[in-house]
Amino acid sequence: MVPTAVIFKAACPDCRGSFELASDALRLVLGASSRTTFYSFTCPDCGAAVRKPAGERIVELLTGGGVRTLRLHHA
Repeated sequence: MVPTAVIFKAACPDCRGSFELASDALRLVLGASSRTTFYSFTCPDCGAAVRKPAGERIVELLTGGGVRTLRLHHA
């Protein structure tokens, strides 16, 4: 059985576009604090690099949907 692609709704703060992105179009970064935990993507409408904060619920949804995750290490 082939897994179904997970689709997320997203919006661009630059061009105000609203669209759907597959999980492979997103990147999740988990930092040591809420200030360093975020998700990012490139707007398909205007090409802007978008970075938005990711709270616990967003992290849960994105990791559950198969979004690539980068964990930042701290000293």
